[in-house]
Amino acid sequence: MDINLISIFVSVAAAHFLALLSPGPDFVLVVKSALKGNQKNAIGVALGIATANAVYITLCLIGVGAILSTSIGLMVTLKVIGGLFLMYIAYHALKAPKNAYANFSTNTKASTEFSLSCFCKEFVTGFLSGILNPKNLLFYLSLFTVALTPEVSISFKVLLGVWMTLVVFFWDVAIIYMLSKKTIRQKFIRAAFYIDKVTGVVLGAIGFNILKSVWSKQP
Repeated sequence: MDINLISIFVSVAAAHFLALLSPGPDFVLVVKSALKGNQKNAIGVALGIATANAVYITLCLIGVGAILSTSIGLMVTLKVIGGLFLMYIAYHALKAPKNAYANFSTNTKASTEFSLSCFCKEFVTGFLSGILNPKNLLFYLSLFTVALTPEVSISFKVLLGVWMTLVVFFWDVAIIYMLSKKTIRQKFIRAAFYIDKVTGVVLGAIGFNILKSVWSKQP
């Protein structure tokens, strides 16, 4: 690998990781799942988010991403469905009573048990969050358009795509396992009710703003 490709790889990888550090709907869902579920099942959310990212990365690599980004109808549909999805999650977070959080600290043993149905449910939630966020498509499209010229080989692009997918997955898994540490988890559990309400407000606001932006652009 020549110095030019190494420079491209480092630049794209750094920009991608910095974007991960910026909290968004996916980050909020990972924290929410890590607190309310157990760490093994919560990995389903991380896998779902990473899979959604992989889908958009693949579409951008094969050139379909550029076509999708120019389809106004598709982008509007994605925004509407994504906005409603986030508001749906926000509604359930906000309506949960305080006593629903009372058994968090008593579920230590249960938190080590793996449930395929719960894992799949978490996976679907994570996947929908990632795939219904048009910003993910636009981010990868802009990143690849700027950094990856036609001269760059397809094998290098695939390598970069696999790298970014794995980084998304392991970053979310790291967050999940960090919250599984007893001292850190206990602090979060004590504030779980308030964290969930803040989560609801944040996701609700994001969903509302997405729908508002769509509505404001209508003739």
